[in-house]
Amino acid sequence: MSGKGAFAAASARGAPARPGREALAGKGWLRAHAWLLLRRLSQFGILALFLAGPWFGVWIVKGNLSSSLTLGVLPLTDPFLLAQSFAAGAVPYRDAVLGGGIVLAFYLLVGGRTFCAWVCPVNPVTDAAAWLRRRLNLKSGRVPASSTRHWLLGFVLLAAFATGSLAWEWVNPVSMLHRGLIFGFGLGWGIVGGIFLYDLLIASRGWCGHLCPMGAFYGLAGRFAVLRVSAAKRRACDDCMDCFAVCPEPHVIPPALKAAGQDHPVILDRDCTNCGRCIDVCGRNVFRVTTRFDRSES
Repeated sequence: MSGKGAFAAASARGAPARPGREALAGKGWLRAHAWLLLRRLSQFGILALFLAGPWFGVWIVKGNLSSSLTLGVLPLTDPFLLAQSFAAGAVPYRDAVLGGGIVLAFYLLVGGRTFCAWVCPVNPVTDAAAWLRRRLNLKSGRVPASSTRHWLLGFVLLAAFATGSLAWEWVNPVSMLHRGLIFGFGLGWGIVGGIFLYDLLIASRGWCGHLCPMGAFYGLAGRFAVLRVSAAKRRACDDCMDCFAVCPEPHVIPPALKAAGQDHPVILDRDCTNCGRCIDVCGRNVFRVTTRFDRSES
């Protein structure tokens, strides 16, 4: 059987409930969780910078993930929020446009969906649902088409245009979770809890992988990003499916790993979040972080 055929057969059998055992045995616990730990450090470190002011009076960063000012000098603005503002007919302040340009330039370089894996506070919630789903061996229910998030992205911008307001920000789970940590939860608990239960009981990776318009926006923004994951040692793959089990967007793997439609090992799909979990759980050290220009294999 060809490598691609073997991968398809393994997919049909289903992903392992506890991926990464070989990596754990061969690399040790720390190296088998290195990228996951770095992501959590990034996510909670960013939250800590925002919470240090209202909680402890140490104002390193003022604002929230939508718009902030770091050390009183560096403005940062969510470009998705700017897109909604322009659609609503509002003219943002100069600093907001500058901050949006800085953030957009960063994600154009490192990959837009990097926001989803390394910054977004909802990611630990959906990761927890995915982990518990694997442990309980729950099967997928009704999973929406991945294009649904792009339709929702268009609807959000259309709603901003029609209402002249940032309508999405009233229910945006990212904004609500962030505000909830600072001011206390209300409706935010229900929305975040709903996402967890939806991913756990109905659709595997349903929110981030199929519905979130914010993720769709960042995916489009980082389509030609330089930073990429490569299956540089794909010849060593034994079709264990561990990478497939932990990847939040598993459809990005086969083209690079099994030459399904491309002849090089670099994952170029805009949906890849650069989370690095495939690197963690692979006992054969197939994956590595590189650039889109590095097409070498080893």
